[in-house]
Amino acid sequence: MTVPPSCRVVLAAAMVVALGGAPARAQAPARPARPASQAPPSPTAAPTRPAPAAPAVADPVADPVALQAAIDTLGKLDYKTRVEASATVRRAPAAVVVPLLVEAAKRHVDGYVRFRALVLLSGFNDPKTTPVFLEALTDENDRLREVAYAYVEEHPSPTLVPRLLEALEREQAEFVRPALVRAIAAHGSDAKVQAVLKREVMRGVDFFRAAVIEALGVHKAAYALDEIATIALLEGPLQDDAVRAIGQIGDKRGLPTLVAVQRSGSRELQPTVAAAICGLGSNCDGHARFVRESLDFAAHTLGYQELARASATALADLSAIGRTEALPALFALGMPSNDPVRAPIALATGQAVMRNPGQLLAIVPGLPRQDATLLLRDAFDMLEEDYAEERFFATIRRNYWEAAPEAPVRAAAQVLITALEF
Repeated sequence: MTVPPSCRVVLAAAMVVALGGAPARAQAPARPARPASQAPPSPTAAPTRPAPAAPAVADPVADPVALQAAIDTLGKLDYKTRVEASATVRRAPAAVVVPLLVEAAKRHVDGYVRFRALVLLSGFNDPKTTPVFLEALTDENDRLREVAYAYVEEHPSPTLVPRLLEALEREQAEFVRPALVRAIAAHGSDAKVQAVLKREVMRGVDFFRAAVIEALGVHKAAYALDEIATIALLEGPLQDDAVRAIGQIGDKRGLPTLVAVQRSGSRELQPTVAAAICGLGSNCDGHARFVRESLDFAAHTLGYQELARASATALADLSAIGRTEALPALFALGMPSNDPVRAPIALATGQAVMRNPGQLLAIVPGLPRQDATLLLRDAFDMLEEDYAEERFFATIRRNYWEAAPEAPVRAAAQVLITALEF
C-alpha cells in the first residue's frame, strides 16, 4: 500500500455541510498554502532561542456567548478563522466550554461543526462526555461515527463488543470502516472478536483487509499471527502491511516468516522487513542502521520514491517501538528534502510524533526550529487524522502546563504550539 489506511491526504476543496443528519461525508475546506514566514499566534514566547516577537495572546475566553460564536465558526471556509476558533475553544475553561461542545456535537445545524465539536471535546478528557461519543456511533454523519469509533478504540469496554460486531455487518463507508475495525481490535481478548477479525483479514477488498491487518498489528493480535504470516509470504499489495503487523505484534513465532520474506522480497520491501525483525528483538542495531541508510540513499538518489516511502515508514515503526535514533533520523533527512521524497518522509514523521509525543518533545530543543516546524506542518497538512491530532495537541498542552516555566519541555511544547497553530 502507498499510504496506510489510517493516514489520508486531504482531498476536499470545499466543505460539504450535512444538514438534518444527511449521510454524505462532511468535508473540511482545503488548507491554503502558508508562507514560511507566517508566524501563528503563541500562548507564550519561547525562551530558548531568539525569534520574532509573537503577538500577545488574550486570556482564555470564559464568556459562553463568545465561546458559542467561536464554535459556530468552526466550519467557516477561511482556514485562519477555523484555526483561531479551535484555539479559542481549546483554551477555554472546561466547565464552561464542554457543555457547549456537547450541545454542538449533538444538535448543531452544520454537520461539519458537529464533527469538529466532537473532535475538540475529546481533548478535554472529561469522562462525563462518554455518552456523547457512544451516541455518535450510530449517527448518520459518517465523520461523527469515525470519531466515535476512535474514542471507543482508546476507551474499550467489553459491553460494547456486540454493538461493534453488529455495526461491522453494515458499515461500508470507506473512511469509517477502518476506524470501526480498530475499535473492534481494541477488544481482542474477546473470543468472538478474535474469530471475526481472523475471518475479515482473509476476505473482502484489499483496502478493508489492509485496515484489518493494520488494526491487528497495532493491537498486538498474536491470535491472528498465522493468518497474517500467510499474507506476508504472498507478493501483492497487502504484503508490506502484513510484514509490518508481524513486527508490531512482536511474537517471535513470526521470525521465520520475516526471514523468508527478507530472502525473496524486493528492494523496496527490505526496510519494512528490517524494521519488523527489529520489532521481534533480533539484531535491532543492524536493522535500524540499514533502514536509515536506505532512506538516506533514496532521499539523495532520483527514482527511488517507493524505497523512500518504505524506509520512512519503517523508521516511524522503529520510533514506535522505542528506537530513539529513528525520529531524529526522519527529521535529519526530511528537513532538507524536496518533493517527491519529502512527502513520504513528512507523512512518516507525522505518524511517528502522533504515536509518541514525548519523543518529539525530547528532541525539539536540538532541532533547527524553522526547518523542523516546516516539516511538521507539512506532515500535519497531509494527515487527515482529526481525532489523533486532537489527542496529540491535548498531550502537548498538558506537558506545557505541567512543566516548570524554565523547563526545556515547556519551551519545546511552546515551539510546537506555535508551529502547528493550536
